[in-house]
Amino acid sequence: MAMASLVKVILGSIAFAIFWVLAVFPAVPFLPIGRTAGSLLSAMLMVLFQVISPDQAYAAIDLPILGLLFGTMVVSVYLERADMFKYLGKLLSWKSKGPKDLICRICLISAISSALFTNDTSCVVLTEFVLKIARQHNLPPHPFLIALASSANIGSSATPIGNSQNLVIAVQSKISFGKFLIGILPAMLMGVFVNAVIILLMYWKLLSSQKDEEDATADVVAEEDVTSHRFSPATMSHETSLNSQERNSRAESINFQSSPNVNINIVHVDTLRNRASSIENEIHRVHSGAIGTPGNSNESKEVSTDGSSQRREEAFSPKGVASTIRLSNVLSQQILDGKENLATRWKKILWKSCVYLVTVGMLISLLMGLNMSWTAITAALALVVLDFKDARPSLEKVSYSLLIFFCGMFITVDGFNKTGIPSTLWDFMEPYAQIDHVSGTAVLAVVILVLSNVASNVPTVLLLGGRVAASAAAISAADEKKSWLILAWVSTVAGNLSLLGSAANLIVCEQARRAPHLAYTLSFWNHLKFGVPSTLIVTAIGLMLLR
Repeated sequence: MAMASLVKVILGSIAFAIFWVLAVFPAVPFLPIGRTAGSLLSAMLMVLFQVISPDQAYAAIDLPILGLLFGTMVVSVYLERADMFKYLGKLLSWKSKGPKDLICRICLISAISSALFTNDTSCVVLTEFVLKIARQHNLPPHPFLIALASSANIGSSATPIGNSQNLVIAVQSKISFGKFLIGILPAMLMGVFVNAVIILLMYWKLLSSQKDEEDATADVVAEEDVTSHRFSPATMSHETSLNSQERNSRAESINFQSSPNVNINIVHVDTLRNRASSIENEIHRVHSGAIGTPGNSNESKEVSTDGSSQRREEAFSPKGVASTIRLSNVLSQQILDGKENLATRWKKILWKSCVYLVTVGMLISLLMGLNMSWTAITAALALVVLDFKDARPSLEKVSYSLLIFFCGMFITVDGFNKTGIPSTLWDFMEPYAQIDHVSGTAVLAVVILVLSNVASNVPTVLLLGGRVAASAAAISAADEKKSWLILAWVSTVAGNLSLLGSAANLIVCEQARRAPHLAYTLSFWNHLKFGVPSTLIVTAIGLMLLR
């Protein structure tokens, strides 16, 4: 593609630069409007500067990607309500055998959950669990937080619904869910294993020496607290959105705690039933004592007579009878309430089962090669109907700001493409980035790695995807598919290079910093010390296993 006019190149570059700055640094002092507003501002400037026309801007918005993103977010909301993520939290601490076992569990669970529910969602859900478990074992949190974020990024590479850039790649490449999974799964599994080994080697001494003294804040972490965190889906990973997530999470936690507890009611019913039985026995004994039995000693008769008289007076007095009747009425009401709560509990179990079945059905449909966008939307609407109540509270948890961000990004990237700058740069790099040679694959991987950390992974995929695939298609159809998988793998694992490399990293960092009683700051340099070697090693090993 030829370069556009000098004016369009300059204005388009300015609009794209604004998008880049606000996407990477959403709270810059001179324009702290955040990613979503920055994306819309850049899109508007592309149209105002006449880099693209309004009709071209509308055409640039990729509706199938937005539909797939919306559907998976709704399904995640209903899975949260069905306590799926609470069970994942339980798996982290169930029969744990020490710090190294915890690292391996976190790596495995975060990778699998990210592949199925997106990496951002998994990080929002599991960060507080990880902090609580680390505090319970008197261990420094940062190895566990790094394990969570890095494994979530690697695990999300395995499926088209694992992260945002994979959504874009799956829709643009038209690679089916099953072929995508088969192509990257071996690399993902080996990547998670190697990543866990690197963490264990780097922090072996730290994980081997538990703190002798109890942390003062450890008292606030009870065993049941590890499974009490409530999930609110990730919106955008800047400060405002995380505050919103905390508010939603706390509100839900209050609602959850104020709900009736079936077990308490049942125990209360049993207590009342026992009390009623003891009163009946007492009355029966008093009545029997009133009749008397011959053959007892005089002393026994006196004691029995005195005790019997007193109990008889208490039991058959108007006050005692009224108390017994009142207790009987309370008991009857509690038994009825217990039956109602039992029925409610079974309804909830049935509803949870339906949510899990619909989710499994969605995954099977995706594996069968059905349209990914409409499959996700169908599953979301099926869950809405099965819930059989106003869907507004659940739909309000969907990250509409993320959907709007994508709309603005599509327009901005399309406008920047029309300046001719990306094509010119690719024409220069293409001869050195042919994937039919090891050196060409290495060069392409380095370009993707650098751009993903400089311009963020989704814009990198939008800028390079079509060009890389077209270049590979000239070699063979198999190489075209492989080029898309290389793009998915490298752009995703690149997020582990630095703390700013992916939204999942920032979510873990911010969630940990704001966790009540458990706050911990994961520093940029702490992450970078691990991120550079892990990213380079995992990327290289994965490239050899892509199919």
